[in-house]
Amino acid sequence: MVRRHRHPLPSLALVALLSACSGPSRDAADRSAAFDPADPPRPNIVYILADDLGYGELGSYGQTKIRTPNLDRLAEQGMRFTQHYSGSPVCAPSRSTLMSGMHTGHTLVKDNYELGGWTDDEEGGQMPLPEGSFTIGRMLQDAGYATAAIGKWGLGGPGTTGHPNRQGFDLFYGYLDQKQAHNYYPTHLWRNEVWDTLANPYFSPHQRFDGDDPDDPAQYEKYSARDYAQDLMADEAMDFIREHADEPFFLYLPFPVPHLALQVPDESVDAYEGEFDEEPYLGDRSYLPHRRPLSAYAAMISRMDEQIGAIVDLIDSLGLGENTLIVFTSDNGTTYTGGVDAAFFESTAGLRGLKGSVYEGGIRVPMIARWTGRIEPGAVSEHVSAFWDMVPTFAALTGADHPDGIDGVSMVPTLLGTGPQPEHDALYWEYHGLMRGQQAVRLGRWKAVRMGGHDDADAPIELYDLEADRGETTDVAAAHPDVVARARAVMLDRTPSLVENWRFAGDWNGTGTAPALSPDAIRPDPNGSDR
Repeated sequence: MVRRHRHPLPSLALVALLSACSGPSRDAADRSAAFDPADPPRPNIVYILADDLGYGELGSYGQTKIRTPNLDRLAEQGMRFTQHYSGSPVCAPSRSTLMSGMHTGHTLVKDNYELGGWTDDEEGGQMPLPEGSFTIGRMLQDAGYATAAIGKWGLGGPGTTGHPNRQGFDLFYGYLDQKQAHNYYPTHLWRNEVWDTLANPYFSPHQRFDGDDPDDPAQYEKYSARDYAQDLMADEAMDFIREHADEPFFLYLPFPVPHLALQVPDESVDAYEGEFDEEPYLGDRSYLPHRRPLSAYAAMISRMDEQIGAIVDLIDSLGLGENTLIVFTSDNGTTYTGGVDAAFFESTAGLRGLKGSVYEGGIRVPMIARWTGRIEPGAVSEHVSAFWDMVPTFAALTGADHPDGIDGVSMVPTLLGTGPQPEHDALYWEYHGLMRGQQAVRLGRWKAVRMGGHDDADAPIELYDLEADRGETTDVAAAHPDVVARARAVMLDRTPSLVENWRFAGDWNGTGTAPALSPDAIRPDPNGSDR
């Protein structure tokens, strides 16, 4: 019998207050799109979210070493976006922006906030969404959709208010806790609120190689097992599609690939045999060793690509292609640790920064959208968009309702060519886990970045002209003080957080003073466990 361990959680009153704090955005009329969801019938929606997949890691985005034929085919059949952004440079807050339709200045979860520990009996998850939160799942559930979340959740652990079944999803299958997702051979996944035991023994996902011959394949066998979680989740997704083929459905697939550790069945690694000159990765305190790390990383992405191809083929074989919007993207940029070689794979396609950075390489991500007969095949869009746009976009397509005051803008005009596309006045990000607080603002061609805001209210703002300098190499702030002032105003227009480590110095918290907290108030892990 598995022992359960209770963990201290934020008080519901505190979390509800945090969740309720959001500033005004656009009027609902400004976000609406010229689309009648009754003609044609409301589409099914399949939203696939990769984990730590870089902007340049698909063939359709310039990748030459990792094979992604199915996603490349999806791009040929639909629209590829070149200026789409994740919600954050790390996992949980990125998912929070997707669920809420608000950027990290307004949404509750502004960084990874870990509860519990790493072992099975310490599983606690991350900061939970409060009871009654608006989510994209609840929006579509209320509109009459069958809803499922299959993959890595990260917005509430077992028994909390943030559990996906309590946040608008009829079915959940996968990892509730992001820390558990560091191992693709876990002892269990979760089916709704029930522990689903797998045929895998427990082993830590954070080990160094302790054998005597790093070139001996047998000495790596202990870092794998039988039930590969990614395969189980892909199968579950296909079962859900079959079961709900005759009714409108929303399938949210936050797949864990290619987030570390480097683990994938041998047959997928063998498909890259001899292609790379590579040395064994011997592991560290963060992730597991692998004898062929370059091949393993490529194989993880290629195996996911095959599974996505099977999902798309199933949709088409059931005659659902003309009534299903399929979206593929990633929650942030490529990671910088654990045996991943972003430079070798040119994972950022020349963008600056990696996961954990608000420079382009940390937040600009691939996005592909296909809706047969509705989205123009082979189209490429430079529309500047972000995760928080999904709420109004899906609402416009389905006739669903969402609250006023969100930050998103419907992308339906771009997707379907139905008229002029409303543009964002600004896009905003903040992140607290690295560099003592980061902020970024996108203003048309301009990108403003500010580092060190936790300690210094006067930390300088860098400015880059992305049309001339997509790699953010030359700071032009001194030449454009008017743009810097606009960016500063956006940075100030944020909801202050009651979480101590998610505050900026001085007036950068939006009020001039930080809210008072009692000594036992919730405090996030300053190192962040999901790096």
